[in-house]
Amino acid sequence: MSGDGLRPVPRHVAIVMDGNGRWAEARGEPRIYGHARGETALFDVIEGAIGLGIEWLTVYAFSTENWSRPDDEVAFLMQFNEDLLLRRREELDAMGVRIVFIGDRDDPRVSDRLRGHIADTEALTSDNRVLTLVFAFNYGARREIVEAARALAASAAAGGIDPETIDAAAIAGALYLAEMPDPDLIIRSSGELRLSNFLLWQAAYAEFAFPDTLWPDFTREHLAACVADYRRRGRRFGGVAGG
Repeated sequence: MSGDGLRPVPRHVAIVMDGNGRWAEARGEPRIYGHARGETALFDVIEGAIGLGIEWLTVYAFSTENWSRPDDEVAFLMQFNEDLLLRRREELDAMGVRIVFIGDRDDPRVSDRLRGHIADTEALTSDNRVLTLVFAFNYGARREIVEAARALAASAAAGGIDPETIDAAAIAGALYLAEMPDPDLIIRSSGELRLSNFLLWQAAYAEFAFPDTLWPDFTREHLAACVADYRRRGRRFGGVAGG
């Protein structure tokens, strides 16, 4: 507990930025309009996270399932992610934000140009420590766990590790970003009540918040409200209160 009797501010908050398409359709606009407007919400939330003292912020930018969306929407999202990096990475760097990507960037559907911008952005911001911003891009939690299992199996087959020593810590260490702490709080905007293949391993003891607000309307005040609610909750990790 902190001095005010509440739980500390979460070290790591992860967000499913949901509701862009519905927000646009409610205004008679194409779905891509909602994705574009979601950028404002994202940067307001980044600034809000820094103000709250959050150390890690992970956002679900593009899932492995999103490839099944209409071609024009997928093309827009690819271009939008690339454009966002080019336009905003210097600003984020100046704010002390370290940017890291998790997911399958080697997928042939991801352009070489975008892969290059991702690598350049990670290198530019690698020394920053105010906030680590993780973009889950072409990310799927089941794929992440499968790839971790394959890596451990290959190491065991080659005699690098004893299969009997593979435990939860070993699997966690083989995930995309082993240094990333498990999220304390996962937020999904728009009121949908599911994880959608997001951080399934890491979410084992996370707290959840499902505000009804569609992502383009989400602000730092909504983030602060979710954090305030989180701080009032007890986290026992399978134990009992006070234990």
